[in-house]
Amino acid sequence: MEMTEMTGVSLKRGALVVEDNDSGVPVEETKKQKLSECSLTKGQDGLQNDFLSISEDVPRPPDTVSTGKGGKNSEAQLEDEEEEEEDGLSEECEEEESESFADMMKHGLTEADVGITKFVSSHQGFSGILKERYSDFVVHEIGKDGRISHLNDLSIPVDEEDPSEDIFTVLTAEEKQRLEELQLFKNKETSVAIEVIEDTKEKRTIIHQAIKSLFPGLETKTEDREGKKYIVAYHAAGKKALAKVRTAADPRKHSWPKSRGSYCHFVLYKENKDTMDAINVLSKYLRVKPNIFSYMGTKDKRAITVQEIAVLKITAQRLAHLNKCLMNFKLGNFSYQKNPLKLGELQGNHFTVVLRNITGTDDQVQQAMNSLKEIGFINYYGMQRFGTTAVPTYQVGRAILQNSWTEVMDLILKPRSGAEKGYLVKCREEWAKTKDPTAALRKLPVKRCVEGQLLRGLSKYGMKNIVSAFGIIPRNNRLMYIHSYQSYVWNNMVSKRIEDYGLKPVPGDLVLKGVQEAYREMLTADNLDIDNMRHKIRDYSLSGAYRKIIIRPQNVSWEVVAYDDPKIPLFNTDVDNLEGKTPPVFASEGKYRALKMDFSLPPSTYATMAIREVLKMDTSIKNQTQLNTTWLR
Repeated sequence: MEMTEMTGVSLKRGALVVEDNDSGVPVEETKKQKLSECSLTKGQDGLQNDFLSISEDVPRPPDTVSTGKGGKNSEAQLEDEEEEEEDGLSEECEEEESESFADMMKHGLTEADVGITKFVSSHQGFSGILKERYSDFVVHEIGKDGRISHLNDLSIPVDEEDPSEDIFTVLTAEEKQRLEELQLFKNKETSVAIEVIEDTKEKRTIIHQAIKSLFPGLETKTEDREGKKYIVAYHAAGKKALAKVRTAADPRKHSWPKSRGSYCHFVLYKENKDTMDAINVLSKYLRVKPNIFSYMGTKDKRAITVQEIAVLKITAQRLAHLNKCLMNFKLGNFSYQKNPLKLGELQGNHFTVVLRNITGTDDQVQQAMNSLKEIGFINYYGMQRFGTTAVPTYQVGRAILQNSWTEVMDLILKPRSGAEKGYLVKCREEWAKTKDPTAALRKLPVKRCVEGQLLRGLSKYGMKNIVSAFGIIPRNNRLMYIHSYQSYVWNNMVSKRIEDYGLKPVPGDLVLKGVQEAYREMLTADNLDIDNMRHKIRDYSLSGAYRKIIIRPQNVSWEVVAYDDPKIPLFNTDVDNLEGKTPPVFASEGKYRALKMDFSLPPSTYATMAIREVLKMDTSIKNQTQLNTTWLR
């Protein structure tokens, strides 16, 4: 196979383009939280702790789907309905299955199932364990200015208008609970009155600031009642009982300094939690809606990730206080800016990855890493794009494109083999037995999963209106299925293109010519027309986009290290450096050997596919789990 001067090839629904690649990177994940000094009256989010999810960047939805407005039964409506829901998983939800995870994963997908079959290098492969510990996979975002994001400064910008630290302790836990219930309209009170025990202007000011800072949407005023001073909190929009003509005695609106940018940007360090889950946790502690946060790219779960986040009109002081409340999160590098962040603005991600218990010789490792640096790897969509159970997400996407809505419903809800929580198994069993969405929904303690949202939609709209029921699922989640099918087609077509033509550019790489029949044959087999991918529902209409076939990583470096304890970290994280921990020192000999590698990738590119090219082995959870359990045994 000829490798000359081939740096990048892209495919558009049947088209390829040769380009240089000089970009950046992707990845993500997180651990359990504990309450410390912060008060949160509701239960915590249940945090699922995957044993070994091979996942890195979950790229933003590519520019391959029309961006029409979502259906009327979508996020906002669902959000309102879910306000009544308890957060967190019950003990029942966390019960272990009788089968081991490795046994259950025998039903999972392999790379060949989703079209990942080719390699571009000629070196001999070797074995290694990917993400044996989530801390073996660290991702640093590369910003739009080309700088790698690091958490290295926990200081708060000096601002004379910030309230004092006392705002976090001046209210009792009981007062915070009453205020939160008032804020969320969860009680019948139209206001909450807090007695000022030490009646000084300074004390009253702190209470006013604490309520308005900790409970956005509430306003306050001071009242005399039977010779005692009270701070009264109520909704700014107000119930009718509080609607009256404003006077000088009425509360002043809490103002955001005009000289300060409206957005506080910060670096978020997180462990073993994906970006959306992290945002949900932060929004709960801050008592705000998640949509006031913005970011440039989503980072995956089973990893340590560092990325920039922006939030609207929340002070750095208030954000920094979360460092005292949350485990496995750290916020820092605060600054005030005029603008939010936008998806896709990042240049990529920088990865630091450890492959443990490698079997390759030093020469084999050298050849493999030189090949990765000089030739690159096939830009396949990684395994996380297709789900972990016996019903791949691309099958649901295909059914949507076919307008087979009964099949969509069945694929999402029917019982399936594979690694699933006990409560999902029971929900599916109930659905198979009764086809009653309300009865199946009762089996789910947490209803924000796709299954719960679809069941709620079916309960609301009926079994004859599956399209509307499906529309209750947030738009990004719905489009995930479509993108999964596109990824499935891409992987298969790239494998065929490389098998037929190698890596040399050929006519037809930029237009539907030469490889056209392969596309047409595959889509026809799926009852789809490549010449007409318009869907009755605009969201599900597909257009094409270019994507490089070959990616050459940047900033590639590596070293082989020896170690004896499989549990020890093999490099320092940003938090380790902040805490002044000494980097690990390795002996020349050890019971085990590990390959530590660093490289940068552009957005929407999968680090696991780069690692696959190095190892020449299947990176699926199914295969990696067997490696893990074999080694651990």
